[in-house]
Amino acid sequence: QLQLVESGGGLVQPGGSLRLSCAASGFTLNDYATGWFRQAPGKEREGVACISANGASTVYKDSMKGRFTISRDNAKNAVYLQMNGLQLEDTGVYYCAAAPTFTLVQRMCVPRGYGSWGQGTQITVSS
Repeated sequence: QLQLVESGGGLVQPGGSLRLSCAASGFTLNDYATGWFRQAPGKEREGVACISANGASTVYKDSMKGRFTISRDNAKNAVYLQMNGLQLEDTGVYYCAAAPTFTLVQRMCVPRGYGSWGQGTQITVSS
């Protein structure tokens, strides 16, 4: 069974930074495209950033470009999301998810393109 575990969430002030980690067990994450998604209170889950299995291709939601960076360390079987310049509207539960391909729907970085999900980690941006 594919299992993903997110970590690194917490409370941060506006303008602050956090680094999220997504670790896999039961499978080799290196073989999967991986994405970060978030769900704000009362809103639908949305894509944040996605990365191909080999790390050569990345996709970002427009509002995250320049602030967030997705990366992977295949030696550690992990994917990361570095978040800088956090804003109040970045508050939400952040999930990582994996897919065995990186075709059109995965490149769109939308939730329906990813079938294996972690439980999420809460990020609260507040002063």
